[in-house]
Amino acid sequence: MKTFSTILKTEFKLSLRGMDMFIFALCMPVVVVVILGIIYGNKPAFDGSEYTFLEQSFGAVSTIAICAGGVMGLPLVISDYRNKKILKRFQVTPISPALILAVQVAIYMLYSIVSLILVYTVAALFFKVHFAGSLIQFLGAYLLVMLSMFSIGMMVGGLSPDMKTASIIASILYFPMLIFSGATLPYEVMPLALQKVVDVLPLTQGIKLLKSASLGLPVTDVTFSILVMIVLAIICTGISLRFFKWE
Repeated sequence: MKTFSTILKTEFKLSLRGMDMFIFALCMPVVVVVILGIIYGNKPAFDGSEYTFLEQSFGAVSTIAICAGGVMGLPLVISDYRNKKILKRFQVTPISPALILAVQVAIYMLYSIVSLILVYTVAALFFKVHFAGSLIQFLGAYLLVMLSMFSIGMMVGGLSPDMKTASIIASILYFPMLIFSGATLPYEVMPLALQKVVDVLPLTQGIKLLKSASLGLPVTDVTFSILVMIVLAIICTGISLRFFKWE
């Protein structure tokens, strides 16, 4: 535990030196909330809906930081350390791949939680967004989505032979999910045909889960989404640990 704490402090300080997570995980979600609030205001999400458009989109916007940290940031950090031979030095110490990955996951979880607080604060204060669901269910769903998305980053970062490869794979995964899963472009305004296509993206299922929890909808409606998140987390985490590349 002491080793984990020491590495966590060091890695967190290093992450603060760059502006990437500050911009994409903290500022960007707030900007999206403000834009959606200005455009749609307190309009119903659809005809006959008891929820506003922003309330309907709150769960989706809250995943922007998860996507930025887990799918893009985490694999690039791990692959950069591999490229700089830092992982090779760790290999001759008692530090395990699980510890290295767990530290990065903890850092990006922290950014995601701070982002969630900022997003809700801005939405509630300036656009009167009301949280209709169960806070416990939402936090549980948020944790599950974080673990599943971060597991993807762990797998990409753990297996990529170099930073260029990790960057390409991360970009291929990150941008489609960011744009088409409903995190930035609202799922509800997409054409029906496009909705069916983006349903195959794992983050789309995560957003459905968060939306259900934030609006207080029946859990049975998102059973498939829950299973997808759990299976994804187990498979990707297992692969990242089993085939982790030190160099």
